Amino acid sequence: MPEAAAGLMTVEQYCEVPEPGSFYYELHHGKLVRMSWPNFGDALVRSRIGGQLDAALEGHGIVLTRLPFRALPEYDLRVTDVGYLTRERWDQIKDEDYCLGAPDLVIEVLSPSATAIEIDEKAALCLANGCREFWVVDRRLRQITVSTPDSITRTYRAGESIPLALAENQALMVDSIFVDK
Repeated sequence: MPEAAAGLMTVEQYCEVPEPGSFYYELHHGKLVRMSWPNFGDALVRSRIGGQLDAALEGHGIVLTRLPFRALPEYDLRVTDVGYLTRERWDQIKDEDYCLGAPDLVIEVLSPSATAIEIDEKAALCLANGCREFWVVDRRLRQITVSTPDSITRTYRAGESIPLALAENQALMVDSIFVDK
């Protein structure tokens, strides 16, 4: 596996690492970090959020699950569970490149392997590098916490709706995200 002389891997070097299959890697501050694939329940929540945001934000930009981005240009490459980019930012990205800076909206679905420290670190990184809202979706508690760069954080629970600041007069019902099997 290629590494830079200083022990930090660049995004260019990261792109040469073969895909392992049963897991994937992200690049955090120049270090490879092994990431787990989502379980079925997490994947379903990601899909539901992505579909609902796509409908609400239609024409304003693009919503993707597993959106790769480079919050820090040389030594960082991460992937959102769900991400949104405005049309202007989307148009600036070449097909063979990655989003520079954090997406306008980053959504992370808590998984058993994610620690509070990891989520807090990713939120701080994203909010300091272009993200306008960072959501943490907790399937177990059936709630969504929304943070903004001005250090305002609000938690939305069952029966409440999240105003979509990126779409005029739109909201997302918390209950519509969580599915009972």
